Amino acid sequence: MSSTIPEEGSETPEPLHAQHLSMAETQESLRNRGIAETPQALDYNYPAIGHDKDPVFPEEYTVETSTGLVPQRTLEQIRSHGSISSTKIGTPTNEVNADIEKGGKGPTEFVTFTIGDPEHPYNWSRAYRWYITLVASALVVCVAFGSSIVTGGLGLIEEQYNVSLEVAILTCSIMVCGFAVGPLLWSPLSEIIGRRPVYIISLGLYVIFNIPCALSPNIGGLLVCRFLCGVFSSSGLSLAGGTIADIWSIEERGMAIAYFAAAPYCGPVLGPIVTGWINVGTGRLDLFFWVNLAFAGAIMVMIGLVPETYAPVILKRRAAKLRKETGKNIITEQEKTKLTFREIARTSLIRPITMIMTEPVLDLMCMYIVLIYAMLYAFFFAYPVIFTKLYGYNDGQIGLMFIPILIGAGFALVVTPAIEGKFRKICCTRSPTPEDRLHAALIGAPFIPIAFFILGATSYKHIIWVGPASSGIAFGFGMVLCYYAVNNYIIDSYQKYAASALAAKVFLRSGGGAAFPLFTTQMYDRLGLQWASWLLAFIGVAMVFIPYIFYFFGAGLRARLTRD
Repeated sequence: MSSTIPEEGSETPEPLHAQHLSMAETQESLRNRGIAETPQALDYNYPAIGHDKDPVFPEEYTVETSTGLVPQRTLEQIRSHGSISSTKIGTPTNEVNADIEKGGKGPTEFVTFTIGDPEHPYNWSRAYRWYITLVASALVVCVAFGSSIVTGGLGLIEEQYNVSLEVAILTCSIMVCGFAVGPLLWSPLSEIIGRRPVYIISLGLYVIFNIPCALSPNIGGLLVCRFLCGVFSSSGLSLAGGTIADIWSIEERGMAIAYFAAAPYCGPVLGPIVTGWINVGTGRLDLFFWVNLAFAGAIMVMIGLVPETYAPVILKRRAAKLRKETGKNIITEQEKTKLTFREIARTSLIRPITMIMTEPVLDLMCMYIVLIYAMLYAFFFAYPVIFTKLYGYNDGQIGLMFIPILIGAGFALVVTPAIEGKFRKICCTRSPTPEDRLHAALIGAPFIPIAFFILGATSYKHIIWVGPASSGIAFGFGMVLCYYAVNNYIIDSYQKYAASALAAKVFLRSGGGAAFPLFTTQMYDRLGLQWASWLLAFIGVAMVFIPYIFYFFGAGLRARLTRD
């Protein structure tokens, strides 16, 4: 993907774009590349930091031009009769800031990818892009796996550190709390320095902090290190979806994202399956963390070898190189406005919290995701109670009971291509709406409460273990379909601020995942195996109407409740 290094003694090749510097894109050539009077809608992967509400050149990071340079004046002329006035495009303050900051001279030019550009991720081979998709999905599985590894040996934590069950459970919840905090750092940092450096730095720290987890002499040290593991590993949860969006065009992205959507929910299921048998076979708590360290280290190497995929950072580096070579005022859209700490903090910290407090549509959809994610973590602590009381299973056998959740998720992935095909047909006949993204949730939503009704109805000693275990199939099926649909709905509903909306979702989702385990065991002890599951089922029934309400009335609700 990088430029070829010349052999010793050969002539130095012309600098990047040197052959085009004397040329310029015309109005006609830009229109031929799809640049119209009205700017296109922002892609959800568009950088949240460093752009105005209505960017001058939103197509910059996806369009390919013959010269790789688009003069601002030519862009002005095209859009002088569009929705953005030439006065707004040619903001003098921004040009002055760019000149002072970058040392460029002359009229402003925006850098773009050239036609067939090998550095443009869209031009990488389809097989290689699918490989990156699998690596990004494996990263999410790895991180989610790390959060649940302790559930396979809560008794070991109680014995080794002489603590209560509630404190032992906290070693799982505290890492999930880290998932809520970390993205507030990693997401904006990736927009400034790129995905790859953030992956290497954060995952390297995650690997390192598994060592004190394994060797911690007291519970306090373990809890602190688990929280830090959550903070550092959360880069995988917050950036992997962006990495996939980097390499697939909007038309191709749906299928990749659909398969990726299973990863954050299937990952935690593997934790008790693996560590349950480690507990049975060795009785060593430290081995949980050594295995996790090895897994995380392997994934870190794989994702670290992937080239930079984030187009704004690729073009920012190219613009800096061209400014140095030519002395011209060549910039990217993101560089048009000088980044300040205040702007970064407002975008990455304040805006997601503000959206949580002011956007009822986002809150309802996020609460639905929170419910599903929290119920998944509730399974990790409900199953040990149920299968220990009814069948006397050990931790290894209990871990096997989570396999049906993976089977259900697999069924969801089988259904997904048909749902994506239906969405593509809609796109061919009319402009799709965010509500069109909810078809998968309409199918999957009823299966969430059905799973808990099955779990409660089969939690009797005279019923074979297949009964309660089969509830996982229904849950896994509904879980993946609902998450995939609601995630896309949030993106399409808050297109300009999709990054902040997704940050709000991750924050709330992680909070729910951290809180539920703290009272699940007590709930099953106090209410009994049947009514504890049925209580969760009735909550699920109440929430199942959310996707249906938004499917039929979502357009009106968004128009009335969403701020401009």
